Amino acid sequence: MVTLLYIAISFLFFTSLVLARNLFEFEALSKTKLTNTGRQPKVSICIPARNEAQVIERCVTSALKQNYEHFEVIVLDDQSTDGTTQILEQLSRIISNLTHIKGEEKPEDWLGKPWACHQLSEHASGEILIYIDADVWLKPDVIPKTVQQLQEIDCITIWPEQVTETFWEKQAIPLIYFALYTLLPAKYVERKPRWLPAKLASNINPLFAAACGQFIAFNRTAYEYIKGHQSVKDRIVDDVELAKNIKRNGLSLKMLHGADSVYCRMYTSGSEVWHGLRKNFFVGFNQNSFSFGLMAFLHIVVFVFPVFSLIYGFAQNSNELIILSAIPLTLIVIQRSVLNFIFKWDIYSAFTHQFGVLWFQALGVRCLVDYFTKKPVRWKGREIN
Repeated sequence: MVTLLYIAISFLFFTSLVLARNLFEFEALSKTKLTNTGRQPKVSICIPARNEAQVIERCVTSALKQNYEHFEVIVLDDQSTDGTTQILEQLSRIISNLTHIKGEEKPEDWLGKPWACHQLSEHASGEILIYIDADVWLKPDVIPKTVQQLQEIDCITIWPEQVTETFWEKQAIPLIYFALYTLLPAKYVERKPRWLPAKLASNINPLFAAACGQFIAFNRTAYEYIKGHQSVKDRIVDDVELAKNIKRNGLSLKMLHGADSVYCRMYTSGSEVWHGLRKNFFVGFNQNSFSFGLMAFLHIVVFVFPVFSLIYGFAQNSNELIILSAIPLTLIVIQRSVLNFIFKWDIYSAFTHQFGVLWFQALGVRCLVDYFTKKPVRWKGREIN
């Protein structure tokens, strides 16, 4: 028991150091300083939409209200059946720089989102391509600040401020950002780690690639150089694969966060969270059941076990167990509180972190069952695996 607690403490001290580093190096898009460079490259804001009637108007109208002169907004209606088509037709009739296109039938060897984004790229005329999801909305200065960032970078990706309202949204969604902030130094996305030998860089550097498909922007020359979404046409986690392609080809990638500028509400209920993450949770581990299981075990040891050892310590009147259990639990609350402050999540979820961890363990079991029984996962009316 004591050994497991030392493992938990060691892991959390390491992740605390990564988090502390990211607090300085994981830049906010909102802090980007605009400079007057004279020329404004044309920007194409590309939005794939399939059955997004509840959110598409907010997304489109926020994209159209940018403090930037030379841009277009293109929405691809990916054969929606819920009223999305009617909303877009109405908006495109009254807004001149909004283009609404109907998606073509998906080829057998493509997945839905890469196919939609590929079609958008063929219709876009901008020197800069910005892909945002239909459940994203923007403050008016997002596009000029993105253009500013892309003056020196080939591709940037922004992790939006996630809006969470229901109980399981608040437990599950922040854990995605928790993993990002505590395991991956943001600077390693931009450049190779200095401790990485040059001979290994070409093979290992892409492993530090990360991206959020909710907002990803390219200089068009870079996008075309990596063959765009065609290069990830059958990949469920297409955003990360695009980031890896950028790094494999020696191009530059930068990751920022969108607190106070880019917003998203991924899902609106516990059921949506479950089915939405079910489609890509195991895929994020390259469907490697060993590493998937090892990470699950580590999370149980680090985040859940100290709760039970603390209770057992009080029951046995063991000061050693109480202290060793309190240390990891305190570090968890501190780490979560920092992220809750940055992204404006309810503070109480810093004290219920274990609920989210156990939720992901249950999701992991479901994903493994899907994988080994070859059960197809459906999302928005389509099979995706």
